[in-house]
Amino acid sequence: MNQETKIIDENIQGQALMRETKNPEGKKLFLESYGCQMNFADSEIVASILIDKGYTTTQNYKEADVIFVNTCAIRDNAENRVRQRLQDYKKIKKDKPEALIGVLGCMAERLKSQFLEQEKLVDIVVGPDAYRDLPNLIEQAEGGQKAINVILSKEETYADIAPVRLDKNGVSAFVSIMRGCDNMCSFCVVPFTRGRERSRDPESIVRECKEAFEAGYREVTLLGQNVDSYLYSGGGLKKEILTPEQKAASTNFAQLMEMVALVNPDLRVRFSTSHPKDMTDEVLEVMAKYENICNNIHLPVQSGSSKVLNRMNRGYTREWYLERIAAIRRIIPGCGISTDIITGFCGETEEDHQETISLMKEVGYDYAYMFSYSERPKTLAERKYKDDVSEEVKNRRLAEVVALQRDSSAVKAKEGVGKVHKVLIEGFSKKSEEMLMGRNSQNMVVVFPKGNHKKGDYVNVMVDRCTTSTLIGEVVG
Repeated sequence: MNQETKIIDENIQGQALMRETKNPEGKKLFLESYGCQMNFADSEIVASILIDKGYTTTQNYKEADVIFVNTCAIRDNAENRVRQRLQDYKKIKKDKPEALIGVLGCMAERLKSQFLEQEKLVDIVVGPDAYRDLPNLIEQAEGGQKAINVILSKEETYADIAPVRLDKNGVSAFVSIMRGCDNMCSFCVVPFTRGRERSRDPESIVRECKEAFEAGYREVTLLGQNVDSYLYSGGGLKKEILTPEQKAASTNFAQLMEMVALVNPDLRVRFSTSHPKDMTDEVLEVMAKYENICNNIHLPVQSGSSKVLNRMNRGYTREWYLERIAAIRRIIPGCGISTDIITGFCGETEEDHQETISLMKEVGYDYAYMFSYSERPKTLAERKYKDDVSEEVKNRRLAEVVALQRDSSAVKAKEGVGKVHKVLIEGFSKKSEEMLMGRNSQNMVVVFPKGNHKKGDYVNVMVDRCTTSTLIGEVVG
C-alpha cells in the first residue's frame, strides 16, 4: 500500500492483533481492531484483562471461543466494513454454536442494543469504559443471555492494567495517557462514544514506558484524543474547577513528555493527536530539548477556511493555525508535520475549498489523512447543518487535495536525499527480506540493506534516492 492510498484509508483498516499468547488450557480469544491507535491500545487492555482470566490469544478466528471486534464509528465506511466482518464471523456458529462474538469500542457504544436485538449479529456489546466487566459479560453470554455494558465513565483510565503487547513488530508501543474528549467538534462522534476527557496518573504512564523499554521496545507513542490538553491534578479534580495554584501544581503534557523522555535516551517518544488550539510553545520547547522526542507533529487542520472551521467548532482560525505552524518551524527546524483534512463539510463553498488548497501549499505537509465529509449521528453538524455538498463535489475536491498532497509528500521525500538519517529498525521491508525498514525522527520510512543489523537497532542511513513516500540508502558509521 503506497503512501497516497494509506493516507486516505488508514482509519478504516481492520487488523487482527498478531502475537499469540500461550496457554494450552485456556479458552481462545481472537481480537480484531479498526480505526485509531487508541483502539489498538484498548485491545491490548482487553487482552490483559482476559489473559488474566486464563484466556489465550489466537490468530485464527475459526478456532476461537470468543471473537471481539474493536470498532471505529468515525465514518460510515468504517461501520459498514465492521458489519461485513461480523457477518463473516457469525458463519462459524454453524460448526461451533458455543462460540461468542462481541463488539467493543466506539461503534458498540453508539449502536448499543441494535447489534443484539435488531441485527442479531453479536452476543456481547461493550463500550470503551466497560472492559473490566468483560469476564462477567462473557459469563452472561455463555448462559444464553444477551450481554451489554456501554456505560461511560468520568474516571476510568485503566491506569492500573498493564497492557499485553500484541503488536506485530515488538519495537513500537502505544501508551494511553488520557481518555475521552471535551472539544465537541461539530462533525465528530468521539465525545458521545468515549465520554468526557480525563487524564491518567503520570507515574503510571512513566512506569508503563519503563516496562516497555525493559521488554525490548524502543519507541512509545503517547495517545489521547487531544494530548495537548492533558492535565493531571491528582485527587480526581476536574481541570475546569482547578484554581490557578492547583493548575500550577499539576502535571501538563509538556512536563509529562519530559518525564517519559528521561526514562532512557534510547527510548524514542512520539505522541498523537495534537489540537491546534491547545498546542503550546512549552510543548515545542521540550521537543527541541530532547533528541529522543521525535521531530514529528500531527496537527489536524480539517479546513483552511475560517468560516468552515467556525462551523466545525474547532476553536481556532486559519490565522491561528498558521501561527502555530510558524512556531513549530521556528522552535523545531526540520520538524515533520502531518494533518487531517475533510472536504465537502456542510456549507463548504468553492472559495472555502480553495482556501484549504492554499493552506496546504503554504504549509507543505509531509503526509495527510484525507476524507470527504461523512455525516455522523448525534453530532452537532447532523442536528444543526444541512449536508448540502453533493457526493460528486466532495469527491472531486478530495481528489484535488490528494493530488496536491502527493506532490507535497514527494517534495518532502526529495529533501531527505543526500542526508544521514537516524533510523529505528522495525523489521523487514515489505518488498524484500534482504532489506530492512524503519523510520526517521520525522516519521518517514527509510529502507536499506539488512547487513548484520536487526529489529530494534538504531542505525545511521545515508539516503541516496527516494520514491514519493520512502527514503532508500545505505547504513554508514
